[in-house]
Amino acid sequence: MRPTFQPRLINRPFDDPGLYISFTHRKQAVLFDAGDLSVLSPGDLLKVKHIFVTHTHMDHFIGFDHLLRMLLGRGILIRLFGPPGFLDNLEGKLKGYSWNLVQGYPEALILVATEIHHGKSLSRTYRCQSGFEGSDRQNCFLSNNIIYKDDTFEVACEILDHQIPCLGYAIREQFHINILKNKLEALRLNAGPWVSKFKLLLHQGADPGTIIEVDSHANASEPNRLELGWLAERITRVTPGQKVTYITDVCYSADNEEKIISLAKGSDQLFIEAAFLEKDRNIAARKHHLTAHQAGSIARKAGVKQMSVFHYSPRYTNSGHLLEAEAQKAFRG
Repeated sequence: MRPTFQPRLINRPFDDPGLYISFTHRKQAVLFDAGDLSVLSPGDLLKVKHIFVTHTHMDHFIGFDHLLRMLLGRGILIRLFGPPGFLDNLEGKLKGYSWNLVQGYPEALILVATEIHHGKSLSRTYRCQSGFEGSDRQNCFLSNNIIYKDDTFEVACEILDHQIPCLGYAIREQFHINILKNKLEALRLNAGPWVSKFKLLLHQGADPGTIIEVDSHANASEPNRLELGWLAERITRVTPGQKVTYITDVCYSADNEEKIISLAKGSDQLFIEAAFLEKDRNIAARKHHLTAHQAGSIARKAGVKQMSVFHYSPRYTNSGHLLEAEAQKAFRG
């Protein structure tokens, strides 16, 4: 079966950074950074329920307006996360528009925004029908840098240095449920929409005695209603879940490197910026970015399975292959 996470960079390496992860067999996606989102279809954007912003430089946050316009008038709840100062930056955007007509919307867009600090978070809720006036701030202590967790995945972060605080993120599937096709065939069951519900119940830790309706072959002797636990024992293999890490806009320092390695350790895929060539490392240091060599070296030390680099400096236009080659060489050691 296909992996649950289907990650892809939103734009080309020289354009605004951002990562879009859709979930297999679910109308759900998460977004890391919100720069230029114009290449994403309305269907893609309507799947987004969580947005994780590294920092609010324009190339990482300008697309929020585009997303907001797409979601207005829809009964959707969006959770947003960002670094210290994020709530003020978000409110600045929301206050830049007039909301005198939204009270009549039959369905209200709700934004729940969380600002990450060391060991704690601050959250506010903004409702469309109240003109996005923020609620009282809610404080919460963070454990093990976990900023969000539900039945299927969790997200951890580290506060990194880009001359301003910038968040690095790792998303991890709780566990992965592999559906064994040969076992489905043996039970004369068809794969269908019921499989997604079946997996969700397993992720939620539902009672094994829960009855689930399955799609069986027309001439099968097996009943169409089966117990969750009985079925799980026969058609699934549970393996460790996927892990994807996203790192961009950080300077190279011992502290940053240590935090990134800890966050990305054992990732199936690491998306990491490679803004400059190593020969220009002094420029990279002045601009608080990584070189391709530094990115590849960090990926190797973190033991990731696959690395993808992006966020190239425009000084290398038409020479992006040099950044890719340098990063991969360092990654391979």
